[in-house]
Amino acid sequence: MIVTHPTSGTLREVAWIDLLDPTREEVERVYDATGLRVPTNDEVSEIQSSSRLALENGAYYLTTPLLAGGDERHLRLAPAGFVLSARVLITVHFTGIDSLEDARVVCVKDSATTAEEAFLRILEAVVERAADALERAGNECDSLSHAVFHGERAKSQASRASLRRIGHIAHQASYTRDELLGIERIVGFVREAILPEVLVANAARLKAIGRDIASLTEYETRLSAKVQFALDATLGFINIEQNEIVKTLTIASVVGIPPVLVAGIYGMNFHEMPELGWPLGYPMALGLIVVTALLPLVWFKKRGWM
Repeated sequence: MIVTHPTSGTLREVAWIDLLDPTREEVERVYDATGLRVPTNDEVSEIQSSSRLALENGAYYLTTPLLAGGDERHLRLAPAGFVLSARVLITVHFTGIDSLEDARVVCVKDSATTAEEAFLRILEAVVERAADALERAGNECDSLSHAVFHGERAKSQASRASLRRIGHIAHQASYTRDELLGIERIVGFVREAILPEVLVANAARLKAIGRDIASLTEYETRLSAKVQFALDATLGFINIEQNEIVKTLTIASVVGIPPVLVAGIYGMNFHEMPELGWPLGYPMALGLIVVTALLPLVWFKKRGWM
């Protein structure tokens, strides 16, 4: 039986108590019924391993960040705590976590009646959601890579929109990796427990969960490498576009110098300039301006700069 809104009349009979942002009264009811201390928000938010994995009064006290937010565009990590004894599992979190809801639905459907079964269902649900998140991130990374390298306007993809997509993929993969690392530590800690008073969980299922986590972690490592490559390529295209702009401006400025020089010379008001009295002096000056403009263009063309 699973209880999400604890009352004193039902807590002694349940296998899983799920506390979402519990009140002080709810925490006291749980303690009175189970004898187990409920971790506070500060305790489940600790990051050091010694605070995340502990044994107390014959129960595991485990904390880890889990993915929350539902929409993959708004994923974030939310701390969650587990208190696992042979009789009851207590989960405490302060924001909605989809994997816990998935596990609750499965436990109700399969009529899970033990704390161990509920705990294993939660771990499996977390791993399954992590796999889905990595799969979405991988598909988005493949789509972005195809757009960058094979699109009709590959260079134009190196834009702020592409960088935002890369950042979203990187954050999604990073959050999922943090979640998997936390679950991996929990699995290892529970598997290695040898004290007689604590629950000995199903070793085969824990081992299978550990293998799944290892494969997903390896996939995330390859995905992170692909994201880094896409980022480097995107920044490279941006640099190429900037270099093209600078090169164009440089050529334009160099091509404009000789005509300006010629126009400046013949624009001076000296009486002793012989060309001023020539009948063809004006056409000659115009032709000289055109020639001095074309010669640098021809030279740049031969050098392959344009």
